[in-house]
Amino acid sequence: MPARGRAWTAAARLEAVIVTAALDEAGQSAWCREHGVYPDELLQWRSSATTALAEPEELRASPQATRQDKKRIKELERELLRKDRALAETAALLVLSKKVAAIFNKGEDE
Repeated sequence: MPARGRAWTAAARLEAVIVTAALDEAGQSAWCREHGVYPDELLQWRSSATTALAEPEELRASPQATRQDKKRIKELERELLRKDRALAETAALLVLSKKVAAIFNKGEDE
């Protein structure tokens, strides 16, 4: 079934790379025609797969970095909570000051 126009999932691309890995160039071209894939796309998928498998340790965070990230997140959450409380207090004081001003200004108009 031709696949022209359909999106290939990551699993399907990996399967295509595995299936065509043992084929010679003519076999790969025939497979590509049968499945509606350009040979260049197949090469790109193979390159992406090898790149992804070649450097897994560099992409994974170290335990120390994870601990530091968690500590930083806690600090930021504490700071955000402190600022939220300060903002709520400021808003309450502003509303209260407007109410007080309205009460005293109302008495002066009479």
